[in-house]
Amino acid sequence: MYESKRAYHYGTGRRKASVARVRVYENGTGSITINGRDIDDYFGLETLKLIVRQPLNTTDTIGKVDVVCTVEGGGVTGQAGAIRHGISRALLEVNPEFRAQLKVAGFLTRDPRMKERKKYGLKAARRAPQFSKR
Repeated sequence: MYESKRAYHYGTGRRKASVARVRVYENGTGSITINGRDIDDYFGLETLKLIVRQPLNTTDTIGKVDVVCTVEGGGVTGQAGAIRHGISRALLEVNPEFRAQLKVAGFLTRDPRMKERKKYGLKAARRAPQFSKR
């Protein structure tokens, strides 16, 4: 994969229950590796691949950097959002001038929406037991 002596910029991304640890290598070929697999192998849907590449497209660094990330927890949509957040944070370390572009696009904001907890007396977060008149 990548040798540890090569310099990289780090960013942590979170979305729902997913956490992504992202390393961005400058002067790369544009490859994106997720958990040791290529992005095309990891994500089946094109929309998820598009979400991951959004910060690179916004800052026009799509073929100039290599991205290696490990992501865990949650589902595929949450993982894609976490990777996008992590790439955006790592790109700020590459060039602080990217901040305005990424901020306007909303990639630096941590999405606060989480799964609502189940409450006692209910079957789910808001689902009440079925009402029976008789």
